[in-house]
Amino acid sequence: MYPNRSNRANFRILGFPGPPSLQYILFFLLLITYLLTLLSNSVIITITLKERRLHTPMYFYLRNLSFLEICYVSVTVPKILSTITSHGRYISFYGCMTQCLVFFFLGSTECLLFGIMAYDRYLAICKPLHYTTMMNANMCWGLCFCAIIGGFATTFPPIFLVSRMPFCGYEINHFFCDSPPILHLCCVDTFLIRMINFCSASFVTMTSLSVTLISYVYIITTILKIPTTTGRKKTFSTCFSHLIVVSIYYSTVIFMYVRPGLSFSFSLNRVLGVFYTVITPILNPLIYCLRNKDVKEAIKNQFLKQSFRQVLQKTQSNSIVCSIKKE
Repeated sequence: MYPNRSNRANFRILGFPGPPSLQYILFFLLLITYLLTLLSNSVIITITLKERRLHTPMYFYLRNLSFLEICYVSVTVPKILSTITSHGRYISFYGCMTQCLVFFFLGSTECLLFGIMAYDRYLAICKPLHYTTMMNANMCWGLCFCAIIGGFATTFPPIFLVSRMPFCGYEINHFFCDSPPILHLCCVDTFLIRMINFCSASFVTMTSLSVTLISYVYIITTILKIPTTTGRKKTFSTCFSHLIVVSIYYSTVIFMYVRPGLSFSFSLNRVLGVFYTVITPILNPLIYCLRNKDVKEAIKNQFLKQSFRQVLQKTQSNSIVCSIKKE
C-alpha cells in the first residue's frame, strides 16, 4: 500500500526556459494565438448554426470539433500563460490531476470524432443515395455520444492510477500537467501505468485511424471511378480539408503517446507540446475555412447581413430624429 496522499504538496510547473524577456515574448505570442483560436472556432460554430444550408451532418461534426478545440485550449493555455510568473507556476495536486484528466479526455474524444467524420465522408461519397437516411440526426448525436463515452472510458482509469502513485518530486518539466513528466516524478516503478497509457492511447488512436484509413480507401476508389477530372476534383475537395487536419493530428499524437516507454527528450516534448496544444487547434478552423467555399460564402453572407442591419438601424434612428425635430 502507498502512503496517505491527503496532504499532497502542490506541483511546480517549470514552464518556459530562458530569460524573462524571452518569456514575455512567448507569453504575447501564445496569448494572441489563444485568442485567435477562440475567435476562429467561435465563428465556425456561429456560422454553422445560423446558416440553414450548413445544417448537414458534416458541419454538425465540424461544429462539435470547434467546440472541443475551444475546451481543449482553455484547459491548458491559461495555465501555460500563468507560468510566466513565479506564483502562477504552482498548481494543486488535485488541480493537476483534473487538468490531466480533462486534457486527455478531450483529446481522446477529438480523436474518435475524426474517425466519425471520416465515416461521414465515406457515406456521403460512396453511398450518396442512402446518406440522408443513414446519417440522420439521431445517428449524428449517437456517434458523438459514443465518442464522449469512449474518450472518458479510455482516459479515466490510467489517470486515476497515476493519482494513486507516490511522488518523490513535485517539479513538472513541462508547460502543463502532462502524463509523461508526471510519471517521471514517481518513486516506484511505473511500467504498468506506462503500458496502460500506451494501450489506451493505442486503442483510441488506432481505432480512429483504422476507420479513417479504411474510409479513405473506399473514398479514393470511388473518386477514381468518376469519369471527369472536374468531378473528381470537386468530390475530393469535400474531404481534403479533413484529410489534412487528421494527418497533422495523428502524426503528432502517435509520436507523443503511442509508444511504450519514456525514452524521449523533454526539450522535444515541450516543442511538440506547444504544437499539439496551441498550434493545431488554430490550424483546424483555418484549414476548413480556407478550403471550404460554403463556409467562406456563409461568413460573407453573415457579414453582409450584419452590415445591412447596422445601416438599417442607423437609417431608422435618423428618421426618428428627423421626425422629432419636425414636430
